[in-house]
Amino acid sequence: MQKLIIPEAVKKLKTNPAGYYDYYHKIPINKEVKFCGKCVVSNQRPRIAFDNEGVCTACRFAEIKHSKIDWQAREKMLIELLSRYRRDDGQYDCIVPVSGGKDSGFVAHQLKYKYNMHPLTVTFAPLRWTDIGWRNLQAFIDSGFDNELFIPDTNVYRLLVRLSTEYFGDPFLPFVYGVKAFPIKLAMKYNIQLVFYGENGEVEYGGDIRNIDKFTYDVATDLRDHDFKGMPPNEWEKFGVKKEYLRPFELPEPAEVEKRSIKCTWLSFFKKWIPQENYYYSSKNTGFQPNPEGRSEGTYSKYASLDDRFDGFHYYFSFIKFGIGRATSDAAHEIRDKHLTREEGVALVKKYDSEFPKKHFREFLEYIDVTEEQFWRIVERFRNPWIWEKSSREWKLKQQVK
Repeated sequence: MQKLIIPEAVKKLKTNPAGYYDYYHKIPINKEVKFCGKCVVSNQRPRIAFDNEGVCTACRFAEIKHSKIDWQAREKMLIELLSRYRRDDGQYDCIVPVSGGKDSGFVAHQLKYKYNMHPLTVTFAPLRWTDIGWRNLQAFIDSGFDNELFIPDTNVYRLLVRLSTEYFGDPFLPFVYGVKAFPIKLAMKYNIQLVFYGENGEVEYGGDIRNIDKFTYDVATDLRDHDFKGMPPNEWEKFGVKKEYLRPFELPEPAEVEKRSIKCTWLSFFKKWIPQENYYYSSKNTGFQPNPEGRSEGTYSKYASLDDRFDGFHYYFSFIKFGIGRATSDAAHEIRDKHLTREEGVALVKKYDSEFPKKHFREFLEYIDVTEEQFWRIVERFRNPWIWEKSSREWKLKQQVK
């Protein structure tokens, strides 16, 4: 691959200081590490909160989800919503962002085959497809869906991934930009007013719960606060990244989205969201296949986040910054869904959370154009000192889940 040219101005951007979960908001993380008494997540997860009994917001929502929400009433709400947008002229009436994975397959298939909608499925390409990720997308399309795929300029993608890795400790920030922006752009292009995502991750997995009783989100504030780490795409212009490079990643103007009456919603508000059940459903209905190699690096799971060769580095940086790796993320929600006991989850976290994603390491270094030495210097900039300590030349977490 050719060498990346880093704009001089971007080098003036300071790296995210230890103790803050994003660059612009400077919201501090609690330096007293605590673990949820019901699952395995810690209070280092951005935007999570613990109650007086030491239980996280995601676990409290899971209690509500499993025992207090009237899901039949919620489905009636869904049917009423869809009836307002369903078209009978053969035109698309909703947008569903898809990867070919278990969750997006569940959403799209339910809307089309159970609720008689006419979805246009849309895909923003990952950084580098895995073989199974590409096969799953093809199998999903073959199961009966129209799809529009967007692949951004590889050199631009690489540049933004390099910058977001170096300055934010998250290689996936540019992908998140595209995943959020592309569906809304196509909704505007085709005059479609309904965009259906899968789950509200903030509510389901522990974060800002301001939308707990809402089924739509605000394009301007929610994406900025929850997904973009305080760094929306156009902010990169200030640091020398050309505006034309950023167009595929930029959101439409929120005022224009509102003017068009475009609603962005989550199916998880209307139907109980169980990722393992989505896996079984998509395996049966959209040809989804799990990781043929067994579990993914950094976790015990075989069916989540399979699309991108580099997704392991997103989870690894999370482990460095927050002490929360991929196994923690998987085990926490499976404990809440009663597929694991907390004791089983603790054992899985201790076994897999610290595993380095070595399989595609060399390819990732080439993709972002850094040496191995440079990579480890980047890693160390994001290693928070109140989480980590060095013992016998090895870094270890000061506190582990018990």
